[in-house]
Amino acid sequence: MSSLKEKTVKGVMWSSIDRFSTQGIQFVFSILIARLLLPSDYGAVAMLNIFLAISQTFIDSGFSTALIRKLDRTETDFCTVFYFNIVVGLFFYIVLWLASPYIAAFYEIPLLEDITKVVALTFVFSSFSGIQNAKLSIAIDFQTRAKISVTVTLFTGVVGLWMAYSGYGVWALVVQSVFSSLLRTVLLWVFVRWVPRLVFSWRSFKEMFSFGSKLLASGLLDTVYGNVYTLVIGKFFSSATLGFYGRAGSFVQFPSSNLTGVLQGVTFPVLCSIQNETERLASVYKRFLRMSAFIIFPLMVGLAAVADPLVRILLTDKWEGTIYLLQILCFSSMWYPIHAINLSLLQVKGRSDFFLKLEIIKKVQGVIVLCVTLPMGIVAMCYGGIVSSLLCLVYNTYYTRKLIGYGYAAQMKDLLHILVHSLVMGAGVWCIVQVFDSLWLQLVVGILSGAVYYIAGAHFLRFEELDEVISLVQKKGKN
Repeated sequence: MSSLKEKTVKGVMWSSIDRFSTQGIQFVFSILIARLLLPSDYGAVAMLNIFLAISQTFIDSGFSTALIRKLDRTETDFCTVFYFNIVVGLFFYIVLWLASPYIAAFYEIPLLEDITKVVALTFVFSSFSGIQNAKLSIAIDFQTRAKISVTVTLFTGVVGLWMAYSGYGVWALVVQSVFSSLLRTVLLWVFVRWVPRLVFSWRSFKEMFSFGSKLLASGLLDTVYGNVYTLVIGKFFSSATLGFYGRAGSFVQFPSSNLTGVLQGVTFPVLCSIQNETERLASVYKRFLRMSAFIIFPLMVGLAAVADPLVRILLTDKWEGTIYLLQILCFSSMWYPIHAINLSLLQVKGRSDFFLKLEIIKKVQGVIVLCVTLPMGIVAMCYGGIVSSLLCLVYNTYYTRKLIGYGYAAQMKDLLHILVHSLVMGAGVWCIVQVFDSLWLQLVVGILSGAVYYIAGAHFLRFEELDEVISLVQKKGKN
């Protein structure tokens, strides 16, 4: 137990450093670049997200997850996935190259043809590093991953900032993205000493594909749905509006999606190692769930409360259209880590069939919500996202109850005190922000007062999650 706990603590720490230091540096650079570029520049690049994301999903095809989960993996398995990834990466580069004129015509922006051809190079580069990433996850070696991510983010951030300052406009974002993929692949090969052998096994391919294919289908559904808003906004609204929406999403992504990434990266290999010990699995699972809510709920509610001064200070008033969208997105994104942990359990138990069923149900529901809200405008679409997120909680916890007896009612009961405490904190911060005229005072006083209230309140109310956080920090400090 202690060995697993030590691995978990170390994994969480380095995965957090990887995600948050990398995203923190990236966030700073993105703010500096956003002050130099226009919302329409970001909107133009965002229009390609759905095509890029679908292609990247095929490149992985759920094989990385299958490799991590497989306890008796062999060198042949690694080589098989490696060569498959390269073939798929090259295939989708060619597809996007040929489709680039049609993508530009769809959005009625001619420049997108050249942008698509250049950005698609990321598939070729990333297809060469999938196994190296999987090996780091299997070893729960997030320290190496953190070093690579920080290095890549610093170098590519400097390149993007220089190009934006030099007047390259949207190409600053394009080159930054491609260079990031290339440099990451090079560093992964340097740090992960693995060289593929010339072997490919159809037996290995079929074995992993039987599991990974369902994750591929689920991933495609999730990818299409996750980017359908960008597609619709880019088609029916202006590129500037898409820029505002994308920037709001990037603000939300820093605490929500990154914490989700940390949790998925750490919890999956940890839970896989105890997949056959039901009671222990349930206990560790519940701790992960409460800890994630204790951290993410106040962050997202607090972000919504200080959104106005934060956006105006960091991005200037030209990004004012981001503020209200950001506040709405915070309340849908705050549930993402809870969704992720519930879905991870299905993968741990090897129930990719359940995973796929859930994704189909959720995406059908999401499309219905989108169709209903689209005629009402982008604000209504964002509110629809909250409705979809809350409904997904019911779906995602259904199979969790069947597998370990920890369903929707039990989870909400365990998380209710954290949710209420976070909402009260957010309401207080919002009221404090209205008192001051200075944007800096609104931001600083709002953040400090919210942090003090949340931590002090958790201590006074004797939240077990606070003690757990303190315990983990102290334990890591001793190590």
